[in-house]
Amino acid sequence: MKIYNLGSVNVDYVYSVDHFVSAGETISSDKMEVFPGGKGLNQSVALARAGADVVHGALIGDGAEFLAEQMKSSGVDTSKLKRVAGSPGHAIIQVDRNGENCIMLFAGTNRQIDPSYVDFFLSDAAAGDFLLAQNETNCLKEAFLAAREKGMKISFNPSPFDEKIKDLPLELVDLWFCNEIEGAALTGASDVDGICKGFRKKYPAATLILTLGEEGSVCCGRDGVFRQKAYRAEPVDTTAAGDTFTGYYLACVSKNLSLTDSMDAASRASAITVSRMGASSSIPYFDELKTV
Repeated sequence: MKIYNLGSVNVDYVYSVDHFVSAGETISSDKMEVFPGGKGLNQSVALARAGADVVHGALIGDGAEFLAEQMKSSGVDTSKLKRVAGSPGHAIIQVDRNGENCIMLFAGTNRQIDPSYVDFFLSDAAAGDFLLAQNETNCLKEAFLAAREKGMKISFNPSPFDEKIKDLPLELVDLWFCNEIEGAALTGASDVDGICKGFRKKYPAATLILTLGEEGSVCCGRDGVFRQKAYRAEPVDTTAAGDTFTGYYLACVSKNLSLTDSMDAASRASAITVSRMGASSSIPYFDELKTV
């Protein structure tokens, strides 16, 4: 089984600050670092480092070739990447003294995908393969429809969440990855139990993986609700924690691991990620999980 990730690639500019800047405030940054990032890139790196067979689809803008190298060096198939002229996607990330972050995105070439590229990207995909997508790229409707026509399974991380998501053929999604905020926006509920009940009513054939930070994670599906504890770690930078969880869980599923083993591995990997600085560079390899 292959996983085709039509996902964003960003240059991350990470600023270490005492606290997040407020309206009208000017603060100094202790340090500025540049990392490869983007939800799509992070998830592909996590998938590959967890042992999955992953193909990444994206448009690489000017001066961002190092993003492709980061994925390739981690084991991602980058043969479907396309170099184009224009500003690459980038993120301005503040990381405070507690390791929490806030992020401002500029889409750049991530939202210049057209239907012909989607067809090219999925040309080798087969029934039973997975399409993974996030909301940092465009042409999602076309990708969902093309994937379903091929008999692929569809996994979706609706982040950043906006109202346009509701115009997508969401009934085609088999596996969802949401945090509590996205789960609430999707279902209208404000607590975990309400989100799970609302999701089951709205998408009875699908599975929801709900990440809850220090409270762990929850799987809501046809077989009921399963809760996974979070593993404790000293937080340094939480930027790619959710993406690590997504990549590891889906990689384990692709290797036919059980639900409990998949959730546990994803939780262990996320704990390691938050203990390190950076986004994709902080994601562990599978053999590191035994250290948690």
